[in-house]
Amino acid sequence: MNFLEKIPTVWLALLAAVFCWLITALGAALVFFFKKTNTVVMNILMGFSAGVMIAASFWSLLSPAIDLSVELGYIAWLFPCIGFIAGGLFVVGASKLLDKSIGIPEDTAFQSKKRGILLVLSITLHNIPEGMSVGVAFGAFAVGTPGSTLMGALILALGIGLQNFPEGASVALPLRRDGMSRPKAFVFGQFSGLVEPIAAMLGYLLCTAIKTALPFCLSFSAGAMIAVVASELLPEASKENKHLATLGCIAGFTVMMLLDVALG
Repeated sequence: MNFLEKIPTVWLALLAAVFCWLITALGAALVFFFKKTNTVVMNILMGFSAGVMIAASFWSLLSPAIDLSVELGYIAWLFPCIGFIAGGLFVVGASKLLDKSIGIPEDTAFQSKKRGILLVLSITLHNIPEGMSVGVAFGAFAVGTPGSTLMGALILALGIGLQNFPEGASVALPLRRDGMSRPKAFVFGQFSGLVEPIAAMLGYLLCTAIKTALPFCLSFSAGAMIAVVASELLPEASKENKHLATLGCIAGFTVMMLLDVALG
């Protein structure tokens, strides 16, 4: 940990976001070996990642946002609440825009192609707030926000990276199933995670440049993460076996809580 603290925080944020992208690419690489993956393992992994992200949304994002609001003389709950709601509405609104774009009947020749495009767009879209969450967490640590720790930012990036693995596979494998070549399916699968380093740098720069807006940025990222968990991860993880997904979620939350509280 002492070694990591000597590295400029902006580089740590970039490396963490690149790690998340590489895990997406690793998941997409399954297209070279399998036509389908073990859904039980994937669902447990997604449940675990959901638990990590739920815990991280509080300990790494919301709690520091509240502490910083107090330090800056704001009403403690005001900007965290506004930011949290705004982040959630952003994800929900973006998802609705994608839903409205579905208009081609099932029996047309274009349906499978459009389904693939929508799949890539939807995963790419919700990777944007995830990438921003990584950048914001490191940015908050860089400016000395109360409650923000390097360990918390690292664990947040780890949790997002873990849930990117099944996402990469969930894009590449269906594209391959619809007739796309393996290399092309891999390229599209990993591309869905490429936005994370870009979004992370944007989040980091916003946090370090405008400290007064940091409570809103932190809570916005938390709201976006919770919306992604509620609308994407948990419903998908619960399709096959909701009990395994629940146990995975509890395990992920517990691990994140222990690491953040004990080591943070």
